[in-house]
Amino acid sequence: MNPLTLTELEAGLDAIRGAPKDAGVLQLIVRRPQNGQREVLQAGRLELTDGLVGDNWKTRSHSRTPNPDTQLTVTNSRVIALLAQTQDRWPLAGDQLFIDLDLSKDNVPSGTRLAVGSAVIEVTPPPHTGCKKFMGHFGQEALNFVNSRTGKHLQLRGINAKVIQPGMIRVGDVAKKLAPEGCVTA
Repeated sequence: MNPLTLTELEAGLDAIRGAPKDAGVLQLIVRRPQNGQREVLQAGRLELTDGLVGDNWKTRSHSRTPNPDTQLTVTNSRVIALLAQTQDRWPLAGDQLFIDLDLSKDNVPSGTRLAVGSAVIEVTPPPHTGCKKFMGHFGQEALNFVNSRTGKHLQLRGINAKVIQPGMIRVGDVAKKLAPEGCVTA
């Protein structure tokens, strides 16, 4: 499949910006049991110390101590739909959770909590950026697109998160933004 040009990618920005702000559907769960392997799941369990159970995030770290702030990677399903062109290629992105939700810095800044199924995750500060593997799957223009000024602001490559409350998640679950701690919702 031929990668899209930057012009074609930029033409998809309006659709991406149209993603729901407060609640969106979990469209895909992918576990990475070993480097280079992907398992598409209908359901998974999120744990405080393991992240997505069965995923190898702890051993993927380049340091001896895995960073809990990079336990999960979450991406906007509209972005990956554009980049991958077919859903069977979505797992190539290497992310675990694919949600139809506005993941921009304005909408889900670090510290934002999302309820997904019976679990709660929290957006963490480390940026999630494209790499050589990402470029190999989706092309140089896709890497430039997600790492552009607009791409970084919209967090087109996705976000990092950690598990705050363990629980089960399933494809089709609603991922909902929670009110900040200490705030009372109307």
